[in-house]
Amino acid sequence: MTKDYLFEIGTEEMPAHVVSRSVKQLADRTSKFLKDNGLEFKAIKTFSTPRRLTILVQDLAEKQADIDEVKKGPAKKIALDSEGNFTKAAQGFVRGQGMTTDDIYFEDLKGTEYAYVHVQKAGKLATDILLGMSDIIKAMTFPTKMRWGSNDFEFVRPIHWLVSLFGSEVVPVKILDITAGRKTMGHRFLGDSVILANSDDYEEALKSQFVIADAAERKTMIVNQIDQLVAENNWKVKLDASLLEEVTNLVEYPTVFAGSFDESYLNIPDEVLITSMKDNQRYFEVYDQDGKLINHFISVRNGNKEFLENVISGNEKVLVARLDDAKFFYDEDKKYPLSHFVSRLDKVSFHDKIGSMAEKLIRVRIIGEYLAKKFGLSDEVIKNFDRASELYKFDLVTQMVGEFAELQGVMGMHYAELAGENKDVALAIKEHYMPLTAEGELPTSEVGALLSVADKFDNIITFFAAGMIPTSSNDPYALRRYAYGIVRILLNENWSLAIDKALPKMVELLDGKTKAKMPKTSQEDEEISLFIRDRIKQFLQTNNYKYDVIDAVLHSSQKDPSRILAAAKVLQAHHDSPEFKPVVESLIRIENILKKAKYKGDSVVKSDLFEDNSENELYLASQNLQAIDNLTELYEAFVSMQKVIDRYFEVNMIMAKDEAVKNNRLAQLSQINELATRLGALSKLVIK
Repeated sequence: MTKDYLFEIGTEEMPAHVVSRSVKQLADRTSKFLKDNGLEFKAIKTFSTPRRLTILVQDLAEKQADIDEVKKGPAKKIALDSEGNFTKAAQGFVRGQGMTTDDIYFEDLKGTEYAYVHVQKAGKLATDILLGMSDIIKAMTFPTKMRWGSNDFEFVRPIHWLVSLFGSEVVPVKILDITAGRKTMGHRFLGDSVILANSDDYEEALKSQFVIADAAERKTMIVNQIDQLVAENNWKVKLDASLLEEVTNLVEYPTVFAGSFDESYLNIPDEVLITSMKDNQRYFEVYDQDGKLINHFISVRNGNKEFLENVISGNEKVLVARLDDAKFFYDEDKKYPLSHFVSRLDKVSFHDKIGSMAEKLIRVRIIGEYLAKKFGLSDEVIKNFDRASELYKFDLVTQMVGEFAELQGVMGMHYAELAGENKDVALAIKEHYMPLTAEGELPTSEVGALLSVADKFDNIITFFAAGMIPTSSNDPYALRRYAYGIVRILLNENWSLAIDKALPKMVELLDGKTKAKMPKTSQEDEEISLFIRDRIKQFLQTNNYKYDVIDAVLHSSQKDPSRILAAAKVLQAHHDSPEFKPVVESLIRIENILKKAKYKGDSVVKSDLFEDNSENELYLASQNLQAIDNLTELYEAFVSMQKVIDRYFEVNMIMAKDEAVKNNRLAQLSQINELATRLGALSKLVIK
């Protein structure tokens, strides 16, 4: 027999961002708890609002399965000592079955007697096991926790009630002085408490009290109401997924409404208006049919349509107050030339162990100019980069960014455009922050990409030199994200940069130019190089490259992210093709011979020492490889010469008695091996 089990934790209003993950955690922990206790069930459905985390365990067994089985223990000679007493082995065996040595009997099995017990145990009732739900509550984790009263117990918010119903039967789970029952609470203002007769009554009972417990249903209601409102007014709305999720978790009974503000505020940059609406007030911005921002917003009320006019009016007043501030800051900032703000950056600390923001601009310009030459960028790009690097942090001291920190870069772009700066310069000021997240958008301009890479290199170099190096569990300055951003931008722009060679050069150029410390040893440079190299691994993993391909290319002679990716693409593309195994095996054989011979000589081959035509064939084939730079073409060339390599091994003894001949053959193999390592450490590949 089965029944549905309902368990609800009623709390004070939780932060929206923890609701979804917390109810999932409750469901996951409950699933494990039930499986560990041998209680079968069909599925677990979740419900959540700002005031409750709820699970409904569907078709939960009423009891554990009964146990009736024979357990085999140690051999008799181990179970009994010389005097016929039960040994510790026997005692441990029965203890594990919850029995005593009196229950042991011996039977012969293939000529040897073993100890046995007959285990008969009635399964525990689900109602007894479910009392352990209190332990699940205690084990739950949250970003922040609260204590209330005089208790040491912590939870995301104070718990006010518990519901625990197995079918129609109350399971009296207890936390502190709260014992679970069958009473749940409706909407704080519109509803009342509800006495549940049965676990299956939950969802409909709460709807009668203005609570939509199913988060997915609430979200659908919000979307449908917005769609209706937009259609009625001929508007367009961009439904930001994260904002929609947040709003869904802020309400129990959603009612969508629209408000407006004076058109004069539209003279403020769109990003300021959107930030004021979306980030500060949780409003959806509204556009006309041409995609232009208009003076309306859409929001969601936690309640019904009664007195909705008052709600709209109140929300409009709150927004206008924010927009008044924004307009004031915008107008004040426009009164000053950009040089006014730049001159104040020497008073802004980048970090107290590194120096000022003005000093950072100096370092970033040096790094960027070096990289621009490495990348072969045009004079126009370098000119625009130089100007952007003189300015790009200026908006940090504007009043607008002081109030709306999330607009740094964006306001810099707008103010630069107003000041008549080149469009590429202005855009780079915004784009240097990109990507904002690990997989976020990348800069669209070469100047922005160069400024972003230079800025991120400066962050990594200076923080490492100051001893603020990320640990496995802690990266407070987001250096991993900066390094990953460098890798992504280099690959996106197809910029070639051998990190291990570029880093020491950048450090050399920066040393002494500002007060910031620089890495002093090659070991410190190598540490930074490996740190960035690990982000290449992250990129390959994110893009679903095979684990052995990743191992191979990261252990290759290549240090340039673009070359490493090119090698990974080649190996991934051919990994499962018929010719891959014999080609790779031939090249690995060459590598192994060189390792075994501990060959340290050069790869100069003397044709006058050839004793067989197969040596000349291999020599000519390997010479043709020297001019190949494209790794796909290099792999295809190895495929073509694979039979030549095999014939070479069939005819020639590599470790010839003649020392000159031996070294010449090893030199031949060394030439090929040097080229093969461009594809990776091929011995890391798993070939079948």
